[in-house]
Amino acid sequence: MLDGMSAEPHLADAQDPALRVAAKNIDAALLGRRIRHARQRSGLTQGQAAGEDMSTAYISRIEAGQRRPGIHLLVRLATRLGTTAGELLAPDESAACVDPELVARATLELDYAELSLRTGDAHAALARLKSIEIDGDVPVDVRRRASYLHALALEGTGPVDRAVLALEDVLAHDDDPTRLLRACMVLCRIHRDAGDYARAVEIGDRAATLVDQGALRGTPEGLQLVLTVASAYHERGDVDHAARLCLRAVDDADELGSPRALASAYWNSSIIEMERGHVEEALPMARKAIALLEVGEDARSQARLRSQLGILLLRQNPPQPEDALVHLRSAEQEMAWSHATSVDLHRNMLGMARARYLLGDLDVARGMAEECRDQIADDSPLLGAEAEVLLGRIATAESRVDDAVSQFRSAITRLSMIGSDRGVAELWFELGSLLQEHGLVQEAIDAFRRAAVSTGVGVRVPQPQTSSALLSR
Repeated sequence: MLDGMSAEPHLADAQDPALRVAAKNIDAALLGRRIRHARQRSGLTQGQAAGEDMSTAYISRIEAGQRRPGIHLLVRLATRLGTTAGELLAPDESAACVDPELVARATLELDYAELSLRTGDAHAALARLKSIEIDGDVPVDVRRRASYLHALALEGTGPVDRAVLALEDVLAHDDDPTRLLRACMVLCRIHRDAGDYARAVEIGDRAATLVDQGALRGTPEGLQLVLTVASAYHERGDVDHAARLCLRAVDDADELGSPRALASAYWNSSIIEMERGHVEEALPMARKAIALLEVGEDARSQARLRSQLGILLLRQNPPQPEDALVHLRSAEQEMAWSHATSVDLHRNMLGMARARYLLGDLDVARGMAEECRDQIADDSPLLGAEAEVLLGRIATAESRVDDAVSQFRSAITRLSMIGSDRGVAELWFELGSLLQEHGLVQEAIDAFRRAAVSTGVGVRVPQPQTSSALLSR
């Protein structure tokens, strides 16, 4: 017991028939909010509130409305929080005029919608959510849950602008820590895919505050946040910091014992290691993640990970385009029935285009890359730039130097607009190498100079004596 308090005065509560019935039937979300408010009022962390009776993770789930403790456990918890089981289980006066049948129907539909989202069918989830009658006659938590699930369904079906507005509305009006945290993670991912890395990191840091306040570190929600923020840092160019976050996440996931959490940790770690050039370390991580997800129910994540494994095989030295195509085609089929997002689908298509390019099927590769550029560049400038880079390489292979330079410059412009200095520097360097190979020395010098400037390195190079006709196009 904390501060010498004794549970004796409240032991009788556990034998009270009315409280025993209330403990079995109270809305878990309502009870969770009351416990969280009582804990915050008493100044205790979740670990302190847990005591020796339960784990911090279990307290987190209770406060999130995911678990309903039995009466004996609730009595001991109430004592540590300086309240009573009776106060925590008191009838909800705001629900006095609620139609129980209406609430039951709405809750059932929300459960079905959430199940559809978990299995990757965002369209089915959205259809169910549109059929639910959510108005002032249902409890506020039901309305908030419906708004949260609606935002997730919009993220899965597009357009992303509507999803962003819906998620921002969740952050403004919800008070459930788990829903707030997940809304932050989805927003972080949307901004990351759109190339707004500064905004993605900002939202990630905001969510980290929720983790610290709720003592969620080491829980599945806290772990997912770490991985989401790591990916944003990685895209912003801070690869080493992202790698450290992912390594910590792997250790936390291993302790947590959750297959899905461990799969996510291995997945993100494989991406970071790939970007660091450690493809040999990345491949085993990606394969472990797939094996873990294959026993779960997250079809969309499994398809995305299989796509990532194909992309990893293309980054090997030497690349393995034929093996990559096997995984990328499987991912394409899985994405078709798991209702993946447009970004997922086009990232996978771009991977197949790279494989075709490496196999010498330039016409097929060009058609796929052009389709990606035309259809996804607005939603994901990063993928649009990657498509233009591939088109530049295809043009180079076909000795169409002017077209290659045009594609590289377009990709550079796109990356510059989203603040990807690292990507811009790499493209300027590649363009310089291309120009040098074709004997355009002055133009190559200019490109190398721009690459150095993009990395923040001041260098002195001979200035071109004539203007660059190619680079000015």
